[in-house]
Amino acid sequence: MVSRIRQTALDASVAVVLVVVEGVRTPGVLGWISAAVLCAPLLVRRRWPNAVLASVVVLGAGAVVAGVTGEVAALVIAFAVYPAATVSALVGSLAGIAAAGLLVLAIPGLPLVAPQAGVESFETSPLTVFAFNAVLISGSWALGRLVRSRREQAAQLVALRERQAATEERLRIARDVHDVVGHSLGVIAMKAAVANHLVDSHPAAGREALGAIERVSREALDEIRAVLGALRDRPEEAEFDRLVADVRSAGVDVLLDRADLSAVPLDVRGSAHRIAQEALTNVLRHAGATRCSLSLAVLPGALTVSVVDDGTGGGSATPGHGLRGMRERVALHGGTITAGPEPGGGFAVRARLPFAEASDA
Repeated sequence: MVSRIRQTALDASVAVVLVVVEGVRTPGVLGWISAAVLCAPLLVRRRWPNAVLASVVVLGAGAVVAGVTGEVAALVIAFAVYPAATVSALVGSLAGIAAAGLLVLAIPGLPLVAPQAGVESFETSPLTVFAFNAVLISGSWALGRLVRSRREQAAQLVALRERQAATEERLRIARDVHDVVGHSLGVIAMKAAVANHLVDSHPAAGREALGAIERVSREALDEIRAVLGALRDRPEEAEFDRLVADVRSAGVDVLLDRADLSAVPLDVRGSAHRIAQEALTNVLRHAGATRCSLSLAVLPGALTVSVVDDGTGGGSATPGHGLRGMRERVALHGGTITAGPEPGGGFAVRARLPFAEASDA
């Protein structure tokens, strides 16, 4: 609304300037009245560009025939042809001026008001005057076309970015579903094996394992509902505790070393949670480990995630969907990740996620 008011004020200012110029150049009331009538449609040229252009072309042609506001008529038409910016608008504008000039040349007694001495008109210099009108109107038309083309390109770029963002969002959701399902199924498979082994000899332990399966399944369903609802990752620090508890319940002793994450942006925290989740899932699936550590450290401008186990580690080095997903998450933040066997045995995943630190100012 404010922008439209400013545009209308600009158009009104241009119209007033043109009226004043013509009023000063043409003695008497006729110059003021003819200029005001010719410039009045400019106030609504943005709302009805084609109608305004048609009206000023007709009025401008009439002004040429009458012998008043000749140069101002060209300026008004040029100003009105800018928002239309179509080929038909250009052709119609030039045709209107040309027709008025031909009438002046063909019909004796035109223009009705004789031009002032030393002032060029269609009567005295038709080619020069038409060339001036054509250059002025064509230049304004070309500028309007250029601006419209750039606006269309900008709109297309915005649409392309929106489609790209939608695609990236779908990929993010797919990665999240993969991480949630992969981690939960890994824990469920371990607890199911325990329950199957102990259900006869140790019923209480078997029931405990089945209860853990139920809990992990419900939590996984809740997470998937949140992901498919297009909710952004917003894990609190307690989420890492729950992640560690799930792995511990599957029989792997996990040491958690976590710094205060309150200064870390939520999207970086979310990526760290998913990386830790995938790395711990790989520990359950491939490492054959009995112990592992999860370390979260906050450095100046970066969050580091490290998962190190004491297993054989051979299978987890395979570049499958899990490791690929971790690399994609790290790439979103312009970070780095390494994954491979440790010199003294075991397997390690280490990721660095940079972020912009909040200013105190």
